[in-house]
Amino acid sequence: MAETAKLLNPNKKVVLPDLNAGCSLADSCPPEDFRKFKESHPNHIVISYINCTAGIKALSDIICTSSNAIKIVESVPADQKIIFAPDKNLGAYIMKKTGRDMILWDGACMVHEIFSLEKIMKLKHQHPKAKVIAHPECEDPVLKQADFIGSTTALLNYTSHNPADEFIVVTESGIIHQMQLANPHKTFIPAPPENNCACNDCPHMKLNTLEKLYLCMKYEVPEVLIPEELAADALRPLKRMLEISASHGL
Repeated sequence: MAETAKLLNPNKKVVLPDLNAGCSLADSCPPEDFRKFKESHPNHIVISYINCTAGIKALSDIICTSSNAIKIVESVPADQKIIFAPDKNLGAYIMKKTGRDMILWDGACMVHEIFSLEKIMKLKHQHPKAKVIAHPECEDPVLKQADFIGSTTALLNYTSHNPADEFIVVTESGIIHQMQLANPHKTFIPAPPENNCACNDCPHMKLNTLEKLYLCMKYEVPEVLIPEELAADALRPLKRMLEISASHGL
């Protein structure tokens, strides 16, 4: 996301507390491997989820977010073949919602892949009045247990407007802090992973500590820099996404 901020604001300085705070989903789609994959499927356009590297954006035709993905896919003519990258679970969810047949790159977010279906079902039994909310990056069997599926913003809004007092949250657990701030009288239960570790916490995001944030803001390093030619190619599909979103009032 730091790269995206830089792409959209090329004349501004963008800094990141820890340059190692990457993304397992982005790492699952190396640009050179994806380039070969794309070449093996000619006559396809590429729609990529925004959580990808600048290198993947540069190989894409349109970028999408989890909020606008369905509208983006539906904006493409029905006879146009599509490759969706890098998240296979989000791609499968969009296919189900739109009825579009897409070729999916085999990538995923490590956090959303490890939720335990069995443990979620046990939680539902223990908390029968709780609503299960999930991000569409989760696997399909988990999504089938959800009362509501949506982007981060949609999940936050749902918990504020739904009258339920309990929610089982099936996404990165960091979102729960924002939910509790907005709804201090409600209870939010993090969905458990397959094992007993804190695997529903993204280890990459957790690298950005308060100390590193302080130092980053004080010294304005490390800075995110993108080669000019790559930046130009990566910005093009982002602009296309913004154009389509604007046309749909998003």
